[in-house]
Amino acid sequence: MNTTETIKEEQSFSMPRIGDKAPEFKAVTTQGDINYPSDYKGKWSILFSHPADFTPVCTSEFMTFAHLEEKFEKANCSLIGLSIDGLYSHIAWLRTIKDKIEFNGMKNIEVKFPLIEDISMEVAKKYGMIQPGESKTQAVRAVFFVDPNEVVRAIIYYPLSLGRNFDELYRALIAMQTSDKFNVATPADWNPGDDVIVSPAGSCGVAEERMSSTEDLDCKDWFFCTKKLDKDLVLDSILKK
Repeated sequence: MNTTETIKEEQSFSMPRIGDKAPEFKAVTTQGDINYPSDYKGKWSILFSHPADFTPVCTSEFMTFAHLEEKFEKANCSLIGLSIDGLYSHIAWLRTIKDKIEFNGMKNIEVKFPLIEDISMEVAKKYGMIQPGESKTQAVRAVFFVDPNEVVRAIIYYPLSLGRNFDELYRALIAMQTSDKFNVATPADWNPGDDVIVSPAGSCGVAEERMSSTEDLDCKDWFFCTKKLDKDLVLDSILKK
């Protein structure tokens, strides 16, 4: 492989990391032109890619996301899709979904969130959505969570054959917002109403105080303390009325 090919291969793999500012781009979408992420400043957003229009796994995913869009919007989160297809292909596919496809009890589903045209693969490459080991001409199923300050907060990647778990995407969104609002961490399989984790003690004195404290902490050891966090309090602080 020559130097030019090596550089191109590296560019295909390059991607923003957690904690980075989300790379900026302008794009044509099924809902008009967008400037990302600036158009979504002050909100959470999920930028996700799919391999191709008129494919069955992608169709099931878009129907599910469209069905859940209002739920994500209530959590102050906008959805933006992308594939390496043209605008007219996108429009025809979304019309077919609405007019002909039924899946998991869902039918007549209208996709109202933007679907990006990315024939040049400019956005897909900027976000590392092209994984040559999987496909050099299709985006994998990437998911980028971007916070109101335009910072990438979480990244999840799936292979072409695996449809996403949308309950997990929503759970991750709520968990990150909970961490931000209440200065806590969330343990494995956490859902609103479950105990949350208090940051580990930063000194021997604090550790000793926690172990002997009568406050609302449940400390299994100095480094592992949890506390109750009311489900209604969490959801009331996150979800739009």
